[in-house]
Amino acid sequence: MADAVPSAGYPIGAEILADLSEPAELDRLRRAMAVDSVPGAVCACAGDVRFEFLDEDGRHLTTVVFHHGVTLRWDGWDGDAVLADGRSLLHWLEEHGAPGPLRQFEEDERQRQQAGRQEAEWLSAMPAALEDLSGRMLALSRTGGDPSPDLLGELRDRLRQAIPEPVSRALTLFEWCGAGSGRCSGFPVHEIVPDLLLKDMPIVEIIAGLQDPRAEARHYAGAVRHLVGWRTRAKQKRDLDAIPAPLKARLLQEAQASGDQDKQARATRWLTPTPSCK
Repeated sequence: MADAVPSAGYPIGAEILADLSEPAELDRLRRAMAVDSVPGAVCACAGDVRFEFLDEDGRHLTTVVFHHGVTLRWDGWDGDAVLADGRSLLHWLEEHGAPGPLRQFEEDERQRQQAGRQEAEWLSAMPAALEDLSGRMLALSRTGGDPSPDLLGELRDRLRQAIPEPVSRALTLFEWCGAGSGRCSGFPVHEIVPDLLLKDMPIVEIIAGLQDPRAEARHYAGAVRHLVGWRTRAKQKRDLDAIPAPLKARLLQEAQASGDQDKQARATRWLTPTPSCK
């Protein structure tokens, strides 16, 4: 007999979702749990669903834990086993009163696809002169580390050589900074790179770029993200105070149009004109 039990934080025997004493139903579960390979990797989490296998007298035989719609963990294997068809087991669970793992898998898949689209957009906005360094930048999101001074120095030097005119360089960086997730917090680590390159630019060049006739919504979006982010400039308040009021209003308008509540709150804080004392 096999009992499917939610795994995270539950003791054995907590909430029994399915009693599989019928041979035909147990055969369906066996097919759904067919394993393709055991590569040796081990997931760090507790898993989503625990299957407890019992004998006819109710004595515990073994436990198998289902992870992320992809792998199974069993003490008899050296690592987690990759399922031949993880969706089959997810749908089996849904049919037996446990729709949560399938819904979570579909949500995770949606987020992975969204992250892939955002990464592709960010790469597309990257200046051509930096493209061969994209792997080193994307690696930052895997390691969680900040870009090294050497990498930043090389990016900065290449960009200045490729786009020597400061206003054009600012516009290029605005567009790149606005690409990807567009968030001011909780974004992939690699998206900090254009922010750090803009941080090196004097505020007069930032303002000149935003006032240039070539500046469009995509440039304002990147400028907002840079200017109102967390400590994106060494003298953030001073720099924002230097921005002319009409330009601040245009940036605030762009932030409000983004639909990003965090960005809207930051922009309201940093860009709303302060009433003058009479």
